[in-house]
Amino acid sequence: MPRTAAFFDLDKTVIAKSSALTFSKSFYQGGLINRRAVLRTAYAQFVFLAGGADHEQMERMREYLSALCRGWNVQQVKEIVAETLHDLIDPIIYDEAASLIEEHHAAGRDVVIVSTSGAEVVEPIGELLGADRVVATRLVVENGVFTGEVEYYAYGPTKAEAIAQLAESEGYDLSHCYAYSDSVTDLPMLEAVGHPRTVNPDRALRREAAARGWPVLSFNRPVRLKQRRPSLSMPPRPVLAVAAAVGAAAATAGLVWYTNRRRALYARV
Repeated sequence: MPRTAAFFDLDKTVIAKSSALTFSKSFYQGGLINRRAVLRTAYAQFVFLAGGADHEQMERMREYLSALCRGWNVQQVKEIVAETLHDLIDPIIYDEAASLIEEHHAAGRDVVIVSTSGAEVVEPIGELLGADRVVATRLVVENGVFTGEVEYYAYGPTKAEAIAQLAESEGYDLSHCYAYSDSVTDLPMLEAVGHPRTVNPDRALRREAAARGWPVLSFNRPVRLKQRRPSLSMPPRPVLAVAAAVGAAAATAGLVWYTNRRRALYARV
């Protein structure tokens, strides 16, 4: 019998906010950013949650955040995330998403988090959720600090390419796999599997779902995982495996696709 997996986007699909922006206050307290940067990321979080960030704004946000990270000590970032993870992320995990993760594991499927946010943030969240694997954006690191350059951008078609590579290496039958996302930018990922699901979709993705007959799920109950654990009867999951980046060529392709499609996709909204 072929192996199968469930691929989950993270922000606004599994958790109720942007994972990258949620840690801004902690980074400020750790001396990595100033108060102005905290306010700017708070505004970006508001725009993100309101669903009003178009592709131009998302591109500017990506450029701003990658530049903001320039010179940060990677180990310090990991320590800050580890210290504040349960306080910041645990309360904003959707109960519905946590239930789906349990159901997929119970059915024998691997759970893979596929996120545009940085690996230093996504990997510990994946471990918290009990995911088997993580695909995330990676920044270039030299001498233990971020250079501000992007090594691998997990966005658009590069997410689908990462899924295809995992399918090849792990033996997943994609026609029997599931994928979940809130954003039209994840169309390639949703199209890559036999069972796509949209979660709290943006307007463009909601239209695509209606046209293609895809299920539309509504998640609206954030809950702390520890409040759910007494009801769990799942066996322990294996140690989280971090999927290798698909390479510079794929990252470049993703950036080109991002630039060329950002207006076209929203022109139909």
